[in-house]
Amino acid sequence: MRATVVGLVTPHLLRVIDLANEAEKGVNVDWHVRDAVSRSMAELADQYNAATLMQALVDGLESAAGNAPRGRTAYARVLQSAATAARGMLRH
Repeated sequence: MRATVVGLVTPHLLRVIDLANEAEKGVNVDWHVRDAVSRSMAELADQYNAATLMQALVDGLESAAGNAPRGRTAYARVLQSAATAARGMLRH
């Protein structure tokens, strides 16, 4: 079985989206988002194509934040925060 970028990144992206949905319900998820992004980037960094995978996660988070429905400000904020944190980890 051959792993694909989508197959490797999607579970990490969905984990953050689930947290963003919880934030929309009023749950404080800031620590959980930072932890999820940190763990995701660390797991992806162990792959042979780490740079591609990590960039795909950042792009996915930014796309999800940009496509957030109007009025779901907490949702969009969490996704944008996660994208910013992940992008910061790309530089290190």
